[in-house]
Amino acid sequence: MTAAVIPAAEFAYLAELLRRESSIVLGADKEYLVQARLLPLARKVGAGNVGELLTQVRLRSDRATIQSIVDAMTTNETSWFRDNEPFAALHSTVLPALLAARSAQRHLRVWSAACSSGQETYSLAITLQEFLPTGWTYEILATDISGDMVARAQTGQYSQIEVNRGLPARMLVHYFTRSGAHWEVAPALRRHVQFQRLNLVAPPPPTAPFDVVFLRNVLIYFDIATKKTVLRHVARLMRPDAWLFLGAAESTIGVDDSFRRTPAGRTFAYQLNLAKPPEKG
Repeated sequence: MTAAVIPAAEFAYLAELLRRESSIVLGADKEYLVQARLLPLARKVGAGNVGELLTQVRLRSDRATIQSIVDAMTTNETSWFRDNEPFAALHSTVLPALLAARSAQRHLRVWSAACSSGQETYSLAITLQEFLPTGWTYEILATDISGDMVARAQTGQYSQIEVNRGLPARMLVHYFTRSGAHWEVAPALRRHVQFQRLNLVAPPPPTAPFDVVFLRNVLIYFDIATKKTVLRHVARLMRPDAWLFLGAAESTIGVDDSFRRTPAGRTFAYQLNLAKPPEKG
């Protein structure tokens, strides 16, 4: 099995496939990423290299393999409490504001909008579990375009190597149980979380609005038009005073002026600009 150069025609096919299936824009300089993500799949199906894999899929239009390619290319790096500051801001700034505003309902809804293998989602659950006062409840909707990742996250099982990536020992002992060679998320967290496969570009299904949305390190893969579409969909699912967290390299500025940037601890979040309601559609 060799990591041969991917023929231009096959790379163009992959770029078009990803744009059609996931709206991801694949730059010409990303061959190294394509090789890293698709070489294991090429080995699995018996192709000689990634170029051969793409040729086979292009000629046969094998839907199962196409979905496997999309899943492999949309699987992103993740860890517990990744980048830390958004979770610190959730505790120090966002929750106090929401506790005051939701004192009658005493219930919060959170959307982990690109949950990958679940570390962000369960990090959010741990934060809420630790800092919500007694008598408050919460629910988290965790979504991802990859069906494989959604299934993986639903198991709530992680290897020792995975839990070592950012999960404090105290939290591991308190919120996980040993399950053979893995650690398993405790029922006290899992009962608050619902997982669902969702393409952010498609119109979202009807749901109650959210108080907090984590949409981190997703917009960087989209062109401007797709970013506008995704932010429009997200805005429609936020309560008027809800908080949106993006990745450190992402912003709504210059993309969607229905949001305003708001200081949150040592970072920034985004809230709806109530003077300009979200666009319909």
